[in-house]
Amino acid sequence: MQISLHVYLVVRMLSKNQETKKLETATLASGCFWCTEAVFKIVRGVERIDPGYTGGTVPNPTYEDVSTGRTGHVEAVQLTFDPIVISFKEILEIFFATHDPTTMNRQGPDMGTQYNSVIYYHDDAQKATALALIDELTKEEIWDKPIVTKVVAATTFYVAETYHRDYYEKHPESAYCQQVITPKIVKLQQKYYNKLKPVTYF
Repeated sequence: MQISLHVYLVVRMLSKNQETKKLETATLASGCFWCTEAVFKIVRGVERIDPGYTGGTVPNPTYEDVSTGRTGHVEAVQLTFDPIVISFKEILEIFFATHDPTTMNRQGPDMGTQYNSVIYYHDDAQKATALALIDELTKEEIWDKPIVTKVVAATTFYVAETYHRDYYEKHPESAYCQQVITPKIVKLQQKYYNKLKPVTYF
């Protein structure tokens, strides 16, 4: 009976630790949120990802509102991640590796202020990490042009309409997915294979 009780207590302790593990939030904009969601959905340690809108002045914006470029919002994703599995810096490294941080108001074929590159920090530690990494990447001269990614405090995040969720999984054969998103996923798999979940899109 004592052994059984001991086993029970260990299981309860492990379950309790799992329940109370500290997750963190990251909010990132790197162009069309279909792309950003597809990238981070297969990254180990990311437990939830929501595409949405943030940074603007109009409450409860719709996709049509944001697409006008007049609301001040950008298309972004909000990640809930386990920092024991993947650090915020590692998330940012993937963020910078899978979009062009040197173009203002544009990502590939997508043009408009809603496609800006932005890191929305949730605390001073995230802000410091983002600024330090930008400085590091600038010194490495990876790109021919300067990094224009903004680092600003997180504001209200509005989850996008349901039809935007899992867009790449639902429409893998569409021209946009094939021409814009698939190359990002391939690059991610090549450069960060050891940071990805076992199940991928291919």
